Amino acid sequence: MTDKQPSFWKALIKNQVIRFVLSAGVGFAVDVAAYYILYDHLFDGKGYTVLGLYMSRYVLSLAISFFLGVLVNFLITRFLVFSESTLSPKKQFFRFISVAILGFFANLGILAVLVKHFNMDPPIARPTAALSLFFASFFVHKLFSFNLSLRNHATRNHSK
Repeated sequence: MTDKQPSFWKALIKNQVIRFVLSAGVGFAVDVAAYYILYDHLFDGKGYTVLGLYMSRYVLSLAISFFLGVLVNFLITRFLVFSESTLSPKKQFFRFISVAILGFFANLGILAVLVKHFNMDPPIARPTAALSLFFASFFVHKLFSFNLSLRNHATRNHSK
């Protein structure tokens, strides 16, 4: 049984979806840890004015933590998940950030519903909101951010 374990782990790591899950997981961990630190330890007021906009403590914490997680996720995704992309790094980053901005507002909407309508504690609502959008992000990033075809990847995997 020990002879089969190394090949199982190698096969698992070769799987692009598994690498994406790991990449997103690390980004998610950075996001949630930063959110917790910001919300529970750094921001102690009810709200703050940033660039002329009033933001509640949970929204400001989300804005900062989300983009820290996105930056980490982009770097890992670019180098370890979709490294075969031929798009320029600048274009990849622009597309990745564009998708992330849409994801931010989707997360913000879900977070607001969970906090305001379901009275969920923001540090619990934050990971719940993020996980609800996770699976769509793989396909959006693969097809749009890194300009890779689902068909080409499937063909390459079956021909090996």
